[in-house]
Amino acid sequence: MVKRLSDEENIKTYGKCNNPNGHGHNYKVEVTVKGEIDETTGMVMNIADLKNYMNEAIMKVIDHKNLDKDVPYFIEKVSTTENVAVFIWESLKPYIPSGLLHSVKIYETDKNIVYFQGEYTE
Repeated sequence: MVKRLSDEENIKTYGKCNNPNGHGHNYKVEVTVKGEIDETTGMVMNIADLKNYMNEAIMKVIDHKNLDKDVPYFIEKVSTTENVAVFIWESLKPYIPSGLLHSVKIYETDKNIVYFQGEYTE
C-alpha cells in the first residue's frame, strides 16, 4: 500500500497485496556469483562465506520482519519484490569482493519471480 496513492489506485495497482496492515511472503532467494575460478581453491568464491554474508546482510535484517515497518530501507520505498531484490543486492555488495556479485533471484511464489543484476539506478 502506497500512502500517496488513493485507496482505488492501491487496489488497482496491488490487488490482493493491498492491505493497510501489510501482507507477507515467504521469499526464496538465490544469489549468483560470477568470476574466475581460483586455481588453488577451485572456487569463484567460498560458498560458506557467501552463506555467512547472506545471513548477515539479509536474514538478520529482514527475516520474520514487517518490511514496511521494521526495515528502514522500506520506509520510503514500496516493498515490492523488485525493491526487495534491489535491497538484497545493495546489502550484499559490501560483503562480496568487487565484481563477483552477478545476480539476485527472488521467488515470491513458484510463478512470480524477480531477477536482478544490479543495473537499476535511481
